[in-house]
Formats: sequence, C-alpha cells, structure tokens
Amino acid sequence: MTLRELINSVDAEHYSYSPLFQQLTTTKPEYGTNRHIQVSEADGNIIVSGVHVGSMGDILTYSIDVAPNLNVSKTQLLDAILKELSADGFSAPEQQDFWNGFDDLQKAKIIR
Repeated sequence: MTLRELINSVDAEHYSYSPLFQQLTTTKPEYGTNRHIQVSEADGNIIVSGVHVGSMGDILTYSIDVAPNLNVSKTQLLDAILKELSADGFSAPEQQDFWNGFDDLQKAKIIR
C-alpha cells in the first residue's frame, strides 16, 4: 500500500484537525519512485523512516513496508507517519515555512 492509499482508507473526519493531513489529501501524487516508507518498532515505539526524501507528491507514492512482527491499525500507522512528517517539536511558523517550501521542486533538487 502507498501513503496515498493509506490516506484514502482512513476516516478523514478523524484527521480534520490536522493541516498536514489536509495538505496531503489535496497534493497530487507525482512521478513515483522505488522508495519505501519503513515502519518498525523499538522499545515500544513505532519508528518511521524514509519520509523525508522527495517532494510531498513523491512521498505519497512511496510503498509502506511494515515490519512483519508489528501489529498496528491503519490509524496508528498513519498517526506515526504524520508525526514523523510533521517534525514533531518544531513551532507552527517553522513548520509552515518548511511546508511552504516543500513543494518547490528547485529546493527539492538542492536538498537531494
């Protein structure tokens, strides 16, 4: 399943408070790659990696690989991915500046 498919499979009302979720639902998936979002568990915490490379449109096309021993619901999975994407701990203005520039392909090429 891709991140876009996961987003489309959950109850959108549950995420009505999340500007990031709203932005992801309106972002057009882009070219797609062979990258994957890795989800595992360590010390009782869900660990997400692979969500910070590429534009938001690219990330929507990434397949989600959940560790075989990890039993999580789609909601728990999306919560963990959104938390990782949101750079938990940054202020609202810092996050807004980040997301405003995140769709800038020129900036994405510089980062890559």
